[in-house]
Amino acid sequence: MRRKPVPPAPDSLDRLWEAHRAVPLIPGSEDDCCGRLAKRLDVTPDEGRDWLVFCQSLGLARETSRGFERIRDDWEDEELRDAFVDHVFGAQEVLDDLDEHPQSAAAVFDAFEPTVPNWERHRDPEGWESRWWTRVERLLDWAVLFGAATRAEDGYVAVEP
Repeated sequence: MRRKPVPPAPDSLDRLWEAHRAVPLIPGSEDDCCGRLAKRLDVTPDEGRDWLVFCQSLGLARETSRGFERIRDDWEDEELRDAFVDHVFGAQEVLDDLDEHPQSAAAVFDAFEPTVPNWERHRDPEGWESRWWTRVERLLDWAVLFGAATRAEDGYVAVEP
């Protein structure tokens, strides 16, 4: 399953590990987990939910019958990159739009735009583009953090795994 929430990419993966540590070891309700993430990361509860779902997408957390729990595991950078590409909606598509020549975020968005689900466009005809533009920028920034892309002077470039 591919999930959509993508929190803003931090300057380093330390923030991701901080979010990971904020997910409880003993399962808790979604509201409790989101509140815990929001408090520990100093973000809103909605942003805490984005972090929880993002951690779930990366395999750092899972939902059980009793709630969400942290998955204790050692993670290699390659595993995180692969989970990002495989389980975060839009990550693979954004990376597919990159090649060995630098692409601006605008060019990547233009190539990605047909991927935006129609129901998203109809749900918010005036705001979908801005929301998805932000999502593409975040996906690019996370791709850089996970080593799937690099920033170049003129944009972003794909990195072979």
